[in-house]
Amino acid sequence: MPTLSSRLPVFPWDRLEPYKATAAAHPGGIVDLSVGTPVDPVPRVIQRALADASDRPGYPTVWGTAALRDAITGWCERRLGARGLGHEGVLPVVGSKELVAWLPVQLGLGPGDRVAFPRLAYPTYEVGARMAGAEPVAYDDPRELDPEGLRLLWLNSPSNPTGRVLDAEELRATVAWAREHGVLVLSDECYLELGWEAEPVSVLRPDVCGDTHAGVVAVHSLSKRSNLAGYRAAFLAGDAAVLGELLQIRKHGGMMVPAPVQAATVAALGDDAHVAEQRERYAARRAALRGALERSGFRVEHSEASLYLWATRDEPCWDTVAALAGRGVLVAPGAFYGPAGERFVRVAFTATDERVAEAVRRLSS
Repeated sequence: MPTLSSRLPVFPWDRLEPYKATAAAHPGGIVDLSVGTPVDPVPRVIQRALADASDRPGYPTVWGTAALRDAITGWCERRLGARGLGHEGVLPVVGSKELVAWLPVQLGLGPGDRVAFPRLAYPTYEVGARMAGAEPVAYDDPRELDPEGLRLLWLNSPSNPTGRVLDAEELRATVAWAREHGVLVLSDECYLELGWEAEPVSVLRPDVCGDTHAGVVAVHSLSKRSNLAGYRAAFLAGDAAVLGELLQIRKHGGMMVPAPVQAATVAALGDDAHVAEQRERYAARRAALRGALERSGFRVEHSEASLYLWATRDEPCWDTVAALAGRGVLVAPGAFYGPAGERFVRVAFTATDERVAEAVRRLSS
């Protein structure tokens, strides 16, 4: 009998382990730029909120507290320009990766259904389709997709891995196409507050989705903007009918964001100062690494937003990974994100200032 795991590819980062061992053997230690995990402290305002809410012996609710829903709707209006969401139009989730992986199952998708995602993409979109038994479909332009059987269309702007940003016109045309064909749009916007050379736009903005959120849901995470990857704090916003259905399903599944994390999320969404401070750190690291990569023969494409540089020196990505590992620098091969990435590597700038400086030194030597 086939198992669920048999539907899935090999976990990508397991393939990186030999190169990680090579990089770790470098006399100066490894500089790990392969995963976009935060390394800077959780802001004090968030730590205090978490600690103050630590005495919560009862079960939290799946929908979250009223204070949390107020914080999410307020942030969406202030930061995204979204209008008229209301509490029914938001839903906290236990980290965005959990949501991406299990959403097709929770939506009742299965054999005969199709799930589309960008050709260069975070691998969990495909994993989610496969776990549901649906057909995964990669696209270059979503409007060129065959809509037959297409139930779910993933957008990702800013993109992981490329950092590409879709402008309002592209998003508006895609939303119109999806509505015409009855396809649900899920827009992964987890890097929206990390635009460098372009201003990311939410699918919830009125000039994109009009005066209704029907058929449109945005995914947001506090992992990157607030250094909260360890808290698993994320949320959905958009079509109230879709979120109402997901709420009922998630109640049955007991998918509850812990009460202290809910309180921490309220604090994080109410404070913009720590986001600006973290952006400054990332901007400096990004500039240092980009300069070093370009001086050492790499070409950087897109990368106008997010926490990554999408770089190539026009060779197979695993050759690049091996060469950099020999210098003690670990990066992610572009092949992790689809065949179109096979001559690129993704370089995260989430390491500490000291490790980034060491990477720059090694790239420059």
